[in-house]
Amino acid sequence: MKPLLRVLVGAGVLAAGTSFVASAQSVISAKSGLVHYVEGQVYVNDQLVESKFGNFPDVKENWQLRTEEGRAEVLLTPGVFLRVSENSAIRMIANRLIDTRVEFLSGSALVEAGDLLKDNHVAVVYKDYIINLEKKGIYRFDAEPAALRVYEGEAVAERDGKTVEVKGGHILAFDGDLTLAKFDAKDLDQLYRWSVRRSEYLAMANVSAAKSVRDSGMYWGSNRWYWNPYFNMYTFVPSSGMYFSPFGFAFWSPFTVYNYLYSPVIYGGRGGYGGSRGGGPANTTTRVPATSTGRSGTVASSSTAVRSPSTAASGSMSGAVSRGGGQGGGRPH
Repeated sequence: MKPLLRVLVGAGVLAAGTSFVASAQSVISAKSGLVHYVEGQVYVNDQLVESKFGNFPDVKENWQLRTEEGRAEVLLTPGVFLRVSENSAIRMIANRLIDTRVEFLSGSALVEAGDLLKDNHVAVVYKDYIINLEKKGIYRFDAEPAALRVYEGEAVAERDGKTVEVKGGHILAFDGDLTLAKFDAKDLDQLYRWSVRRSEYLAMANVSAAKSVRDSGMYWGSNRWYWNPYFNMYTFVPSSGMYFSPFGFAFWSPFTVYNYLYSPVIYGGRGGYGGSRGGGPANTTTRVPATSTGRSGTVASSSTAVRSPSTAASGSMSGAVSRGGGQGGGRPH
């Protein structure tokens, strides 16, 4: 079976054959900073994030997250993911949805900005640079050498009262100037490929989550994060229509997911499901090797973790999907 069909059929069979109870507690959208997924050694304020099913610590304002031999995925505003590479660090300056600011301290980090609502704002600060994310896209930050790379999208960089637009395929070196240069956006590394895999898993979790919201009759008037116990992860569920991530994976709303589950798949043309990439389902042909297993986590001896709804019930359903050796978004097989 082709990779595209494996992804679509696997997610569809799971969603069509299962359901779980939706509740208001299944939804989070109030603040940015939830540590959604970790691999290896990850610390929040120097406390190790430990594996615990259904618990997710958050990075509060002025708190730091750092990695050693590990990496982490942090949820910002709905549809925006911050992925922190090995031996890297960030600090949460502000965590309100209307004002989310993250200070990039060291190492490497990538932001997948899928949905930037006009009432939400996401910015990344590095020393005396402020990078405002303006459009859906993929944004890479490195400390050595210090630079911003925009693979897709558009950001506005500020420094000393001056600004410059940084568009896809361009790099801004953090060297005291605002001079742009082009770079090869096809030159990908481990952090980028890991982000592709994470985006794919989140898209797979979206199908059964969107179906659950639809089946529950819950009002879904805005784009939000939603808990999917089968995948032990939150996923992005848009309020209406169908959304494609910057990596090309489809995320369905509760109102369109049945088109996917119970309608014929149409490839190409203008009469498909709609979305930013035209007709047809998302481009899920990108396949990369599996990485080490990961987990959701909680901070040791900390009371700041967010607990997923119905954790006990979720555990009883965990056999529905094989997660390999890890928890919290481990790859379904």
